[in-house]
Parts: sequence; C-alpha cells; structure tokens
Amino acid sequence: MDLFDYMRSAAQEKESPLASRMRPRTLDQVVGQKHIIGQDKLLYRAIKADKLGSIIFYGPPGTGKTTLAKVIASTTSADFRQINATAAGKKDMEEVVKAAKDSLGMYGKRTILFVDEIHRFNKSQQDYLLPYVEDGTLILIGATTENPYFEVNGALLSRSRIFELKALERDEVKELICRAVSDQENGMGEYNAVIHEDAAEFLADVAGGDARAALNAVELGVLTTERSEKDGKIHITLDVAQECIQKRAIRYDKSGDNHYDTISAFIKSMRGSDPDAAVYYLARMLYAGEDVKFIARRIMICASEDVGNADPQALTVAVSAAQAVERIGMPEAQIILAQAVSYVATAPKSNSAVCAISDAMDAVKNQKTMPVPVHLQDSHYKGSAELGRGTGYLYAHNYPGHYVKQQYLPDGMEGQVFYRPSDNGYEKKIQKHMDFLKRNKD
Repeated sequence: MDLFDYMRSAAQEKESPLASRMRPRTLDQVVGQKHIIGQDKLLYRAIKADKLGSIIFYGPPGTGKTTLAKVIASTTSADFRQINATAAGKKDMEEVVKAAKDSLGMYGKRTILFVDEIHRFNKSQQDYLLPYVEDGTLILIGATTENPYFEVNGALLSRSRIFELKALERDEVKELICRAVSDQENGMGEYNAVIHEDAAEFLADVAGGDARAALNAVELGVLTTERSEKDGKIHITLDVAQECIQKRAIRYDKSGDNHYDTISAFIKSMRGSDPDAAVYYLARMLYAGEDVKFIARRIMICASEDVGNADPQALTVAVSAAQAVERIGMPEAQIILAQAVSYVATAPKSNSAVCAISDAMDAVKNQKTMPVPVHLQDSHYKGSAELGRGTGYLYAHNYPGHYVKQQYLPDGMEGQVFYRPSDNGYEKKIQKHMDFLKRNKD
C-alpha cells in the first residue's frame, strides 16, 4: 500500500457510516450473541486460538455477521480476503483462489475467504469454491440472511459449521446506542451530543434487534439537530428519534401498565371471539417492538386455556406459529402471528381443561392421598408379581369398542368428576362419546 492508498483508506474509514465505524475490533467488544461467542463457547475458543474451520453465519440484518468476520480478520494470522456475492463473479473467485494457492505454497499460510450474502451465489459459483474448501486451500466464512439449508450448496454445508445469530436484545441495542453517542474515537463523541433516556429506549425498541438501523438513526439525529442555546449540546429527544427512524412512538412501556393493558386486551379479544380486535392489539404490540416470542407464547396459552378441546387444532396452529416465527423473524412473522390469532379468536371456546386441572389440583391438595389401585400399579419391575401389582388389570383394547368398565380413580374417589366437556365445537362429540361410555358402564 503506497501513501496515497493509505490516505484514501484512512479518509474512507473516517467518513464511513457510524455503524461501520463502531464495528468491534476484538471479540471482547462484541455485544450480544453470547450463545456462540461466550468465553466457554466453541467459536470464541476457535477464534482466539486462530484454529478456525469453514463456517456460515446465518441471521437477520444488523446482528453482527460481518462484524464477526471483521473481528476474525483482525485476529487471524491467515490471509483474509472478502468478496460480496451480489457483485463478485467467477473471475474474482479465480483471483482469490490463485492468491490462496500462492500463499499456501510459498509461505505455508492459509487464506480465509469471507463471502457476504453467500446465498446470492448460484449453484455453479458455489460449486466452484467446493474443491478449494475441501482441500484446505480456502477457509470459507459465509454470511447470509436466508436459511442456509435452503440456499447454500449441501456439499458446502457438510464441510462448514453453521452458527445462527439472533436479533439483539433491546438492552444490547441500547448499550450500542449509548456507546456510539459518547465514543470520541469512532462514534459521535466529538459532537458533544446527549441522548435522552426515552429516545434511547424507543430506538432500541423499534430497531427490532437491528443494531445498524438504530445507529443510522443516531447518526442522522446528531448530524441534523441544532445545538441547544441553553447548554450548547445536541439533544437527541424522543421527537428527534422518531423522526430519524421514520416511525411514530406509541405509548407502550414493556414494564409498565400500557404493556399489561395491551396484552390483556389482546388475550380477552381472542377469548371473546373478536378477531378484529385481537389482530388490532397484535398490530399495536408489533409496531411497538414487542418480542414476537412473547406474543406467540400468549397465543399458545389462549389456544389451550380458552379453546381447549372445543377445537384441538387451535393448539397445533399456535405451536406451529411459535416455531415458524422463530425460524423466519420479522417482518414476515407478523403474517404467521395474524393467522394464528385469527384462528384462535374464531375457534369455538371451552375452558373445560382449566376447570379440570384446577379441580384436580384442589383434590390433591385437600383430600387424603390414597394409593393407586392395585390393578393399575406397574407389574414390570422385579418382585411386582409376587406383591400382586397389576393383578386384575383389564386391557381395554381386548374388549368391544376398546372399552371395559374398570376403576381408575383411587378408593374413596370413585365417581368424582374433573373434566366436564362443554357443548361447543368438538367437545360436543367428546360429550356424546362420554355419555355412551357412561351408559355402558352403568
């Protein structure tokens, strides 16, 4: 690198966006992702020991995929090359491979190739890299926002370890925001700016785990806000923050009354079979940056507590939605949540399961605990036959209708009822079947 290249590189780094300037240089400066770079984790140890194999970073935008690659670049003794799959062609890869072969042959030095947006490579481009990854000429680091199991060549996947990055938590984004405002060397510290608590909370919320979005808003706020005549500082207020990120702040404190009021209205709307209100409160929570996993959990609870066996499929829909939103993330997750909410809201309702377990828990708590009837006891362990355990048990499948009259509750509890099916939905059918069994029992 000559003097002009150095000066150009230095100027470019100083003028680069705040999110780029604030990238950590070391592992210890990285915020979040402790599930993969905690000090006891494999990736942390591999980077520290400079013994990295081929890996693929997978996660939503702004979660630190490129950041981790840059950290590796600054700590490894290997040659580090970077290309972006949206712009690179075969010629670029050929040049990287040639340089890697030369480096390995002449100096015994391996080459790490970081491919950003690797899912943009077509099959032939990915196939080109395969033999060089396989023979160790290249150590591949891929970064993708798309599920690598769908978008990356299976052969490359089999030779790489996949690390999934999660959206940053609100407090982690807030930490980065405050660090960026005060950092004198790489951040906005030289502008003598302050960010108000409610503005920092708002940006951390609406960023949805995307640190880049939050830092871009901070930079825009600092550069476009006039200094206060009172103290000469640039104040990033809530109004400034919402203007910079082009999103209106709504009253929704996740630890305050508004949070609990909204989730309460959300659940009661589903329970009350009003899909319009339920979807509206869902939208309010999503707009305010509520955790989609929290919302999904509440839908699952409602599907069991308020729908139950009146429509057993409701719980299946809710659980599937919860799994899907974790795999897909926002913004598409809002469609999945809306589908689950509207299904649960319009399903026939029953709280029979709630009443059943409540009454059964009361019975266990308040009544004398009687032994399990002998014929229901386990007859498989050593000595059980000699003790008469399991003697007299009637195997239901050996009888017509797969049913036989038999005592199941402990002595003294015969005839006690806990589950009372409602006359809604599928529970009508359950009640009809139970009535049939009762007639046969009698």
